[in-house]
This record gives sequence, structure tokens and C-alpha cells, in this order.
Amino acid sequence: MVTQEQRKRQLAREKFLRQQQRRTSARRKARMRNSVIASVLGVIVIGSVALYTTGVMKNDDKSNASANVTPTPSASATKKAPDPCEKAAAGKIKTETWKKEPAVTIDKSAKYTMTLATTCGDIDIALKTSAAPHTVNSFNFLAGKGFFDHTKCHRLTTSGIYVLQCGDPTGAGSGGPGYTIPDENLKDTSLKGGTYPAGTVAMANTGQKHTGGSQFFLVYKDSQLPASYTPFGTISASGMKVLNKIAAAGESTGAGDGAPNATVVINKATVTKS
Repeated sequence: MVTQEQRKRQLAREKFLRQQQRRTSARRKARMRNSVIASVLGVIVIGSVALYTTGVMKNDDKSNASANVTPTPSASATKKAPDPCEKAAAGKIKTETWKKEPAVTIDKSAKYTMTLATTCGDIDIALKTSAAPHTVNSFNFLAGKGFFDHTKCHRLTTSGIYVLQCGDPTGAGSGGPGYTIPDENLKDTSLKGGTYPAGTVAMANTGQKHTGGSQFFLVYKDSQLPASYTPFGTISASGMKVLNKIAAAGESTGAGDGAPNATVVINKATVTKS
């Protein structure tokens, strides 16, 4: 028998998915409109596009899934919480993209760790190399190119699902590396009962198969999601403290899905082999 709380969560998830569909539609319309304007006026117009969700996360690449148009602020939006994070390090965001997924060069039998040195503290992530080699290889490649450095974590979801989304150099939920990677590890034993447990790091996507790019989400509280988002890492205990500090500051709209009030900037992303 479905409890009232389970039904409430289900409705929240359905609402979230509807939002993503609307955002995807808005992105397509914006692109078509901008194409027409460019052809008529001879200028390039850069339009707003949808976030990846994590289905959540449709690609904000979003995503994911996971992204999308910024949600309409709630009339009952609460007062913005103090920013618990420090000023970002000086530096410019890289804009380079690539047409093809990099060749897999990592040692699939080795252990790799990714460290996100953020303005709110370091978040260490143990990567699931053998279970998600394409994903880990891509992050190793992008981190080595400085792709994530100086980028903002642009989305915090505090209702229905509980995630922080990062990895978009545009900061708007529309960016990516120029290539996509295949879905992996969707039968991970940690994904029980349709839940991505707290501490999981997974890929955002567009809602379609094999559309992951660079955007990813960090789960700070157990979140019910379909097993459609590659789980490729686990956050350390110290990293969870940082993530929970970010979540505690809330998001900007008061509606449960928006930019985090905390200014979360990845000063440096590093992938190391153990």
C-alpha cells in the first residue's frame, strides 16, 4: 500500500520531470528562433537553453539530467541564507571543446580519486573505475585540460530530490565538452529501490540514452530517481560535510530548484591514480 509520504514524493518527482520536459521544449524553440534571427539579420544570437536534468539530471550538458530554463520564483520564496563559501580563485574558464570522446587510456584495474577544490571546501570522490571506465576516463581527460576549473555549480535541488549539479562551463545548464559518453553502471548495487543514496556522484543527461557530457550531480540526501544516470563515484565523509553546508544555505528561488545561495565554484578539479 502506498503511503501518503510515498505519494507525496512521487508527485514531486512527476512535477520535476514535467518541468524538465517544458525546459527542453523551450530550449528547442529558442534555438530555432535564434537560427532564424541569425539568417535574417546576419548576426549570431546566443539564446537561453535548457538545463540538463538529473531526471534529475537531464543534461544540463543536466542533467543532466542531469538539467533548462530557470524555474519561476515562488511568491513565498524565503529570505536568502548567508553565503557560507569564500571568494573564488582568480582565473578564466576554459572554452575548448572536442568532437569525439577521448580514447580510453586509464588503467581500468586501478583506483582513481577526483578532488573538487571548491570555494566551500574540498570534495573528495572515490571513482568507480572498473564499473564506469568511459566516464572516469572522460573526467580524467577533462580535469587534465582544466575544463572544470573556475566553473560554478549552477543548480541545487531541495525538493523531491536532493542534489547539487556541476560541470557546466557556461554556468547556465547548457554547456558540455562537445562530445557525449555512454551510460554505464546502471545496475550498480547501491541503486536499490529506485534510490540514489546520499554520497553518490552521477552523470546528468538529456533524458535520452548515452547523452552524458561533463555535467554531473552530487547527492546529499537519498533521492528517488530512475536508474538512468551513470553512478561513477562516492563522496568522502569530509566531502559530505562540505556538500551539506552548501545544501543548508538553500537555493535562490525558494521553489526547491534553482541556483545555490552558496557561491560554489570549483577552483580546481584533479583526478589522481592511487
